[in-house]
Amino acid sequence: MSTVAANEVLRVEGNLSYETIPAVLARTEEFAARADLPQEVRIDFAAVTGVDSAAVALLLEWRRMALVRKKTLVFENLPANLLALAKLYGVAELIQPES
Repeated sequence: MSTVAANEVLRVEGNLSYETIPAVLARTEEFAARADLPQEVRIDFAAVTGVDSAAVALLLEWRRMALVRKKTLVFENLPANLLALAKLYGVAELIQPES
């Protein structure tokens, strides 16, 4: 699992699971602490290969972090199985608000 920041888009790669979430969160906290962080932060999931329920918690934590920093957070290319888990837990609208 890795995260790559490029062109102001944070690209998430690999498996998002209970085992990988702590490392992903640490990397994204470093990214979020940047003084030059843009108002709109985009996170791209196109290279994510798998998720479990911990990924839902990660996205909610990212939403919380963005709210604290008064940033807009946009998730791109969310995997269908991640959205299905969010719906199952009743938090889909928190993760991917309707436009």
